[in-house]
Amino acid sequence: MNARILRTPDADLAHHVHGPLPTADGRPPLVMIGQPMDSSGFRTLASLFPERTVVTYDPRGLGESVRRDGRLDHVPATQAADVHALVEALGAGPVEMFASSGGAVTALALVAAYPDDVTTLVAHEPPLFSVLPDAPAVQRASAAVGKAYQERGWGAGMAAFVAMTSWQGEFTADYFAQPAPDPAAFGLPTEDDGSRDDPLLSDRSAAVSAHRPDVAALTAAPTRIVIAVGEESRSTLTGRAAVATAELLGHRAAVFPSHHGGFLGPESGYAGQPEAFAARLREVLAGAD
Repeated sequence: MNARILRTPDADLAHHVHGPLPTADGRPPLVMIGQPMDSSGFRTLASLFPERTVVTYDPRGLGESVRRDGRLDHVPATQAADVHALVEALGAGPVEMFASSGGAVTALALVAAYPDDVTTLVAHEPPLFSVLPDAPAVQRASAAVGKAYQERGWGAGMAAFVAMTSWQGEFTADYFAQPAPDPAAFGLPTEDDGSRDDPLLSDRSAAVSAHRPDVAALTAAPTRIVIAVGEESRSTLTGRAAVATAELLGHRAAVFPSHHGGFLGPESGYAGQPEAFAARLREVLAGAD
């Protein structure tokens, strides 16, 4: 693994190249991006593609990447410009891309703005909540997560987030009638450490879930776009968003093993089925739907 830093005018973008450049097999590099997860979350998945050159990436302000733009928020258009700069710096584009969660939102913004950067994009459960039919209720549930975090700290906020993202189906009156979840029930801390800078629970990533994909640009792009959903999470918030996004683009979501983090290994604390996930990803990249 070759750790590198790409210096741009307002950020130092850390990334890791697993394998040779130019690639040994003549295929484009496989770039893996997430958000708020950094490149460390792809260690297991990258190791399951020993035949490929894999590039993993830390978005600006996350992991080992440093931002110098004086901002704290995560905006898909800015992140897309960063990934575009990375693709150019690799000198091996266009690339194939697997993108997870907020990284999938960035990847869709990338293809819309820079359509020649990616040949095939597999966007796994992009949290595009604005495309859901119950978007106002989703916004209310998300606001409650932020309120719990601001008032009672990380444990309370994360417990509320887990409850929200575990809910099956649309957000109904039954969801909002529930008592606030107990952090201890999830093995989370009950004390407040005073921090309020978590990229997931604060408002720093609000622009990610509020992003509205540019359908015209995405359908006009030469990129093959596959929206993926976990077989265990298709009825949850992110799974429903994936299905709705695929329909918006005129496709059906491709079903992958496991849940929202189905590619994660046991070291993550939220293990999926990484071997089965990698096998499915390999099939999809080869052209299967």
